[in-house]
Amino acid sequence: MGRAYQNRKESMAKTSDMKAKLYSRYGREIYVTAKSGGVDPDGNLALRGLIDRAKKDQVPGHVIDKALDKAKGGGGEDYSPARYEGYGPGGSMAIIECLTDNPNRTFGDVRQAFTKTKCKIGTQGSVSHMFDHCAIFVFAGDDEEAVLEALMEADVDVTDIELEDGKITVFAPNTEYFKAKTALLERFGEIDFDVDEIQFIPQSFTTVSGDDVALFEKFLTMLNDLDDVQQVYHNVES
Repeated sequence: MGRAYQNRKESMAKTSDMKAKLYSRYGREIYVTAKSGGVDPDGNLALRGLIDRAKKDQVPGHVIDKALDKAKGGGGEDYSPARYEGYGPGGSMAIIECLTDNPNRTFGDVRQAFTKTKCKIGTQGSVSHMFDHCAIFVFAGDDEEAVLEALMEADVDVTDIELEDGKITVFAPNTEYFKAKTALLERFGEIDFDVDEIQFIPQSFTTVSGDDVALFEKFLTMLNDLDDVQQVYHNVES
């Protein structure tokens, strides 16, 4: 699958003025993940990975603690996941993942990002079939055979394993995330993951040119400005 997966997710913190929004999005996701799977990171691997990722993105500890405390309280907002997809500028494809307490508002906001950039929001499945929904783990190592053996013994459906520049990358179906992570931790102990998450990876890439370049940037900016949007995945080559 190559290392192009690193470019497939639009960054939420390109500029310093987006840090507050980044903190808010992590706080919301940590709250939802802890509320649904438990506040103990040792027993909630998704939460554990999310907190590690937040720390690497320099999210302050008080933001993480506040989200966990809110989840412990059992009250608070009732967020639910929402996913939208469609065709962006220049025939590109995009998947937008959200956490929302008002699906009607969120759909309207996301649809506006499409319509104001001369694009079309699609129905569920309209472009997602052109992406692979993968669990991805990247960590330091030099023995991919040992990693593959550990995953196979745990009956993990591995899609691919790569070794490059002292880094091992494991790809597995998104449904295998917990099984794969558990197998890696049980075999190799504590691992400092460079990447530990589920992503949509495009099966093919496209480029945008001419007027579509500015439209694509406007499209991403409008989406990333929305509080309910957590991630934007697309197939435009960086």
